[in-house]
Amino acid sequence: MSFKSGFKKFLGIKTEEEQNREKTPKEKFKDFISSILFALIAAFLIITFVIQNTRIPTGSMENTILVGDFVLVNKFIYGSSSPRYVLFTDIPLPHFTLPALREPKPNDIVVFEYPGEKDRLFARERGVNYVKRLIGMPGDTIKIINRVVFINGKEFKRPTYIKYLDYYSRPASVVEPRIFPKGAQWNEDNYGPLVIPKKNSTIKLNLSNIEQWRTIIDREYGKRVVKIANNTITIEGKPVSSYTFKKDYYFMMGDNRDDSLDSRFWGFVARDTIVGEAFIALFSWNRNIPFTQIFKLIGSIRPDRILKLLH
Repeated sequence: MSFKSGFKKFLGIKTEEEQNREKTPKEKFKDFISSILFALIAAFLIITFVIQNTRIPTGSMENTILVGDFVLVNKFIYGSSSPRYVLFTDIPLPHFTLPALREPKPNDIVVFEYPGEKDRLFARERGVNYVKRLIGMPGDTIKIINRVVFINGKEFKRPTYIKYLDYYSRPASVVEPRIFPKGAQWNEDNYGPLVIPKKNSTIKLNLSNIEQWRTIIDREYGKRVVKIANNTITIEGKPVSSYTFKKDYYFMMGDNRDDSLDSRFWGFVARDTIVGEAFIALFSWNRNIPFTQIFKLIGSIRPDRILKLLH
């Protein structure tokens, strides 16, 4: 074997003789399997780290995003994460996160892992993604007055397609028991003021506010650590009068303000649970039509939402 032919073999370049030779059925089958495996690995890497498609099942972001929209999510922009759970289970996996191109900012349409109901340590089902608009940043103070959102005392820009189902806002005197945090005397239309936790920021803890912060502290530890005994607050058995947050948090709301279970009801979103930014509707149709009625389903495609940028 000459040096030239040996070098080509080392690089995986086939000689003219090898290219012209008819492959055996075994070799063809091997090439076919190799192509399938390469395609599967490439698809896995793209879906995991770059971009993925998600179907919108609820109307919480109408009319910005409609039920039946198929939305593309840019996972790379905020720093992609490797899989957090074993496929088809809620068993956690060790994971890593790539560097972000930029941090989430106000008005972004964000895809994130649902943290769970306001008093639960974890969501009932792990790995469920929600899509909402980012309203509040770490350290911001949010207040809602008659449906108008104020951040740090300034009115927040209203989304272009903001939607209300009810004609009137609920009076501030009406208390909604489902509202976050526990014990708050607010409702979804008149809410706050509430400070959004920021990494390394410290809050004072006392018997009157501990229920507001109990779950988020427990979540940072991944277990129930906050206890109250003999009028003393303890974390992992140690008496405390303050707490320093380990993570940055965000406040999310749906554009369909009267039909959105969002941060007003279940609380803050941790930075490490943010998946990516929803940026374009690939296409859209009426998801309530069964696939057995294929022609009717095709007829329900919304042409005006094909490749529609979201903002």
